[in-house]
Amino acid sequence: MDKQLATSLFESLASGIRLDVFRLLVKHAPAGLVAGEIAALLALPPTNLSFHLKAMTHAGLLNVTQEGRYQRYRANLKVMQALIDYLTAECCSGHTEHCFDAKPVKTCCDTN
Repeated sequence: MDKQLATSLFESLASGIRLDVFRLLVKHAPAGLVAGEIAALLALPPTNLSFHLKAMTHAGLLNVTQEGRYQRYRANLKVMQALIDYLTAECCSGHTEHCFDAKPVKTCCDTN
């Protein structure tokens, strides 16, 4: 990941609504949610949500698939992990054992 892409991702997440949407979709990974479910869970008007979903999809934070007349949105976990890796790549001059707990943190993508 380069600085320009990281900046674009952070700009997309700089909205409280978008951050809430992204965190909700991470919580519901890997299945994702359809737009109506997102709107209901976050108590957002569908027209307002549509604007934010489009921007986040364009930034690469979300993947969308058509399911009949509905669109299912999923958090792009690979992009999320790449952004985390970018942020921590040079932590403690590359010696991350000095920066974090010795126990590895289990992520939502771990199968164990």
